[in-house]
Amino acid sequence: MIEFRDTLLTPIWDKVRRGERLSLEDGIALYATGDLIGLGKMAHFVQQQKSGDAVYYVLNQKIEHTNICVLSCKFCDFAVKKGDADAYEMTTEDILSKLTPDIHEVHITGGMPADWPWERYLDIVRSIHERFPAIDVKAFTAVEIDFFHKKFKLSIEEVLRQLKAAGLRTMPGGGAEVFSERVRKLLFNQKIGAKAWFEVHTTAHRLGIPTNSTMLYGHIETIEERLIHMMKLREAQDETGGFLTFIPLAFQPGDTGIKPRDRFTSAIDDLKTIAVSRLMLDNFPHIKAYWVMLTEEVASVALHFGADDMDGTVGEERIAHDAGAVSPMKLAKDQIIKIIRDAGKIPVERDVYYNPLRISADNVIGKIPYLNSVPFYHAFEKRQFRILPVAPRRMGLLQEKDQIIAGPFSLMDYFRHEERLDLLEWCIATRDQVKSVMLFSNHGWADLDGKKIGITDDTATSVRLLQVLLEKKYQVKATFERLHAGINDLGGFDAVLLIGDEALRRNKFGLEGFEIIYDLAEEWYEWKKMPFVFAVWAASKSLTKETQMELNVAIERSLADAEGSYGAIGALHGRRIGLTQADVEAYLEGFNYRLGERERDAMKEFRKLVFELENVSIH
Repeated sequence: MIEFRDTLLTPIWDKVRRGERLSLEDGIALYATGDLIGLGKMAHFVQQQKSGDAVYYVLNQKIEHTNICVLSCKFCDFAVKKGDADAYEMTTEDILSKLTPDIHEVHITGGMPADWPWERYLDIVRSIHERFPAIDVKAFTAVEIDFFHKKFKLSIEEVLRQLKAAGLRTMPGGGAEVFSERVRKLLFNQKIGAKAWFEVHTTAHRLGIPTNSTMLYGHIETIEERLIHMMKLREAQDETGGFLTFIPLAFQPGDTGIKPRDRFTSAIDDLKTIAVSRLMLDNFPHIKAYWVMLTEEVASVALHFGADDMDGTVGEERIAHDAGAVSPMKLAKDQIIKIIRDAGKIPVERDVYYNPLRISADNVIGKIPYLNSVPFYHAFEKRQFRILPVAPRRMGLLQEKDQIIAGPFSLMDYFRHEERLDLLEWCIATRDQVKSVMLFSNHGWADLDGKKIGITDDTATSVRLLQVLLEKKYQVKATFERLHAGINDLGGFDAVLLIGDEALRRNKFGLEGFEIIYDLAEEWYEWKKMPFVFAVWAASKSLTKETQMELNVAIERSLADAEGSYGAIGALHGRRIGLTQADVEAYLEGFNYRLGERERDAMKEFRKLVFELENVSIH
């Protein structure tokens, strides 16, 4: 419960708790409030619903390949003209020399010189991908993509297809500035506007390239223009679902000649912008506190104002610092971890798709971030524990590294590691149909022989269930290929396996390009007349009896509190994926959360079938 000093926040808080979308007027009231703490608490509530106690960072390297640029934007202190004393151009070898195998992401942006050929850009991406295949390439803003499109007379789609083929994984969100024609004409009239920016990003999303998004604030824009910017992003995200994160960028005036009201944005303005963006952008998974522009101190506080990402080590960043940013040029991994820990959060090292790679905290409990797990967590008393939302397959990988002490592990992960886990009394099992482990197909079961099936990156058990159904029930074999954790181009697949909230949503609204929908739990039940157990609660054998007892009590209390009121406790989560309260109640009533004899028998039967099969090949 939040006690507001500003009563105008109360009806907005009611909308937030009901999962209702905020309006422009709501956003204006949020910016106008003097109740900074109340605003922060609302944003922190939303952040906790989305990412629990996690704060993400990445080991990354910023590459700005040249500062020579055909544009002359008023707010830019970085760009120069060819022949200037401080002009520079990096070769591909120069770029490769900046990279090491321990980096997970390389972020490439820079000037736009008039004389570079198209092949030079492709060579940069291709060479990084070939020399360092484990490094994800995030490269080129929408402004640069539009420049390539015009200069090299290629369509935007063709530019992106060639970059993706060379090794591009994601795109940064720069170049958005503020989606206001008034501001664009005054400050960057040579740059693309909102229409072209969105064309580039929505095309990227259609091709399976996730992107970031940004907003440059603190110059001459109005509060209303900031909010309209957020609302346009929100609308595009409704359409494509391709944005990974939103990054508010505080303007650094430098020597641009632009005179904002104050030389730098205030900490209050920065925190309000983080919090408002978290509340307005209800369909964005992450909000970034970009410490390069905010400073370490403000970024740390922002972790309680809705932000759940601090970016990363960002070596070689120059654009912001040429404009006068006062943060350190490079923030070491240990310092980032310390900042996150000091904020009482879990430091989570991530990849470019926000898959967790390593966590630096004790007593971390995994949380499957789907509607079907809400009963376990809605009233969970954390006490000594920290909660990390993580997809089933990734939870298993973290448990393998001893970085998660307990959680509802995928059944296959429990089978693989049961010698080091204590099985607890709870599970996620279905009686017959599940509605959220779904195969979307263009073929009947018998016709899937030899076909290519895309498998969501989230699954560890459902893919084995699909294999068992194909080979044991229908006597056919298919080729499986992993999708990445962002959006994907599904055009090359004959069928696609989805799980969790996305499957639940697509089960209700359909998946474009696929006409047939199969519920894998229903297929299993019709065949075996048994429930199917997708996950079981288990805890590390290294836990003390006292810690495991405290965990058991927390799980049972939350589950007991949820029983009989599934619709109410899952309503907020359900609304985010387009479900009514009645939908939520019907869905959750279809699960059995306690591990009984029938569930144990079903586990034994599935184990037998899985180990009769040859290992499936998933690339």
